[in-house]
Amino acid sequence: MEINVITLFPDMVKQTLSYGVIGKAIEQGLLVLNCFNPRDFADNKHRRVDDKPFGGGAGMVMMYDPLIKTLDHIKRLGSNLGQVIFLSPQGEKMLQSHCNEWAKQENITLICGRYEGVDQRFIEEHVDLEISIGDYVISGGEMAACVAIDALGRQIEGVLGSEESAASDSFMNGRLGYPQYTRSDLLGQSGVPSVLLSGHHEDIRKWRDDQSLKLTKMRRPELLEGTSES
Repeated sequence: MEINVITLFPDMVKQTLSYGVIGKAIEQGLLVLNCFNPRDFADNKHRRVDDKPFGGGAGMVMMYDPLIKTLDHIKRLGSNLGQVIFLSPQGEKMLQSHCNEWAKQENITLICGRYEGVDQRFIEEHVDLEISIGDYVISGGEMAACVAIDALGRQIEGVLGSEESAASDSFMNGRLGYPQYTRSDLLGQSGVPSVLLSGHHEDIRKWRDDQSLKLTKMRRPELLEGTSES
């Protein structure tokens, strides 16, 4: 899969994604990460990519011209843009279902906003989807893009050591994950539910299923709305 990221801080994105399973996936070619800086396509003397908003107000707005020229450059390289996604607090909230769908694509393009936002004309003409990673504001879209890439990357075959790892993640079945326990020299087996030590796989599966449902009802009941488990 090939992911294009349009960002004023390419190194931030590259370095953040250079660790863990996503970093290994990039090294192995399972994920191809291309970062493009709109400043490289700004025609003005100081390579400015922002200007004051029409109508006044605080802050600056990312300009149309450098962004569209960046998209054109990607096309000239022969890369397919795929779905163009703008990371924005005004977007719809990102869900696991978004990530699962993106992971099936050959290409996507992520646009990282900065300042007070992006010229609305660019969004209306060239953005397929606006996505928010949550109901809060961060300084730019770079960290949001990294979150999206990490989440979708886990769903690509070969990225994780076991397909079961992704399948058992929270939200994959519409619920939160179940509690996990492992070896401790200090605690021994104290506090570990006996069923997990029983070796009975069906009993363990049922316990985990029950715990997942219980935790979801307690912490995220809205995930179960409209289901027989609500």
